[in-house]
Amino acid sequence: MGSKREDALAILNVLGMPRGQLNDRSSLTLLALLNLTPRKKWSASQNPLIGVTPIMDWMRKHYDVRYAPNTRETIRRQTLHQFVDANLACCNPDVPDRPVNSPDAVYQISHDALRLCQSFRTGEWKKNLAAYLKIHPSLARQYSAPRNTEGPNVKVGKGITIKLSPGRHSELIRDVATSFLARFAKRGILLYAGDTGNKAGHFDQERLEALGLSLDKKGKLSDLIIFDPVKNWLLLIEAVTSHGPMDAKRKRELSRIFEKSNCGVVFVTAFPNKKTFNKYLAQIAWETEVWVADSPDHMIHFNGDRFLGPYG
Repeated sequence: MGSKREDALAILNVLGMPRGQLNDRSSLTLLALLNLTPRKKWSASQNPLIGVTPIMDWMRKHYDVRYAPNTRETIRRQTLHQFVDANLACCNPDVPDRPVNSPDAVYQISHDALRLCQSFRTGEWKKNLAAYLKIHPSLARQYSAPRNTEGPNVKVGKGITIKLSPGRHSELIRDVATSFLARFAKRGILLYAGDTGNKAGHFDQERLEALGLSLDKKGKLSDLIIFDPVKNWLLLIEAVTSHGPMDAKRKRELSRIFEKSNCGVVFVTAFPNKKTFNKYLAQIAWETEVWVADSPDHMIHFNGDRFLGPYG
């Protein structure tokens, strides 16, 4: 029977972690996340909330391994980030909107990974490992998968289709331009769609000027601008996959840009899924709307006195 450090390395190996995470640093980090000291059995693994510096203190106390203070970022960037990418651990599950680089940032082993590790060196291990790998593909496989170099196509009018850059952000822009419009602005006209690559995916300057707007497409526009001619609304939509929800600062910026509009202005944040929405929940401004692509039939209204529409 190997040492706990050897066991942890073996687990990381069978879970398909990349070569850069198959080392003593990552093994000890996994043990710290499980609070698994040398004399404990794997079945006693736990899932405490723990920050990077406490992880280093834990390594020193229980395994007599001392890392220099300036290696803190190495542990965070070269081990913990990959653990999170692999769904092996979660970052800030207690406060999802806390910045990952906050000194108060904490990590926690995921529920599925905890249950798996608790079964290590038992008769249930192989069965649990097979079930785990069906749900959580290895990070090495994810990193080596061929990249999709073709971005999504978005139809913006009769016979007019634009191609956006590849990536999750552009995919969300496509979802807004199709699923959101079909449900909440059926006759809506897409006037602007920013492209992840060059921020110039679509810009209908003629229609914008007809609405009394002279805009700089290189300015701080929302990711999408949609005109609803039935209700005379402008829908300003931020598509959020990694940053930039419609917070109070962003709402104020856009209000100034569109203050001369002769339309009612509606502020919307679009998210790909509830997990991303929950991460930014505390930042979303009042008197704005939220749409989540994986629950496309519903809107979330940040003020309860009315449904989708302009305020003021």
